[in-house]
Amino acid sequence: MKLNCNIDSQGSLIRGIGGSTLLGLAIVLALVAWCTSWSWLWWLIAVCTMGGVAQLFEAANSWCVIRALGYKTKI
Repeated sequence: MKLNCNIDSQGSLIRGIGGSTLLGLAIVLALVAWCTSWSWLWWLIAVCTMGGVAQLFEAANSWCVIRALGYKTKI
């Protein structure tokens, strides 16, 4: 499936920063979960990881899933 470019370089940059931040947060939360007995934290780690990977995918392809669904975003 070919993805049509629907965001500019600024949108890609914002999504790249957001994705990197989410993956960094997932790593920090994984360290906290490893050192404590908070097993529920692994669900939050999974959500942060999936969101970060999705945003990095959007940044790499200059494509936004929200815009592809027909919604207008500011960036």
